[in-house]
Amino acid sequence: MASRKEIATQLAAVPLFSRCTKSDLKIVARHVETMSVTDGRLLCKAGDQGDALFVLLDGSAVVERDGRDVARLGPGDYFGELSLLDPGPRAASVTVTSDAELAVLGVRMFRVLLRDVPTISAKLLADLAGRVRDAG
Repeated sequence: MASRKEIATQLAAVPLFSRCTKSDLKIVARHVETMSVTDGRLLCKAGDQGDALFVLLDGSAVVERDGRDVARLGPGDYFGELSLLDPGPRAASVTVTSDAELAVLGVRMFRVLLRDVPTISAKLLADLAGRVRDAG
């Protein structure tokens, strides 16, 4: 089982949290749940409403879109970050391809985090604004 410090370190690699300080990341890490899953478990299905960000702490997974594998994930990789901001349908399915440990930040806990730590809100908005600017 990953420590909160290890989780904070892995969250630092998620672009959504890239402007957060180490202290901010420790707070975020306290708000995530960890889960262990076995090989073959479907974590999210394309078309379903998204409700959580997942960070792969250990193990591997495959991302599938329209019946084709489009990415392989390993420790430190993440998915579902947009579902924290927009509950729209997931664009892809993700299935674990080995026993794995994940950090999960659900949308409800994310909203509590934004309410309780307002400085994180400003950093997240700044990151999103930068990504929109870069995409344009």
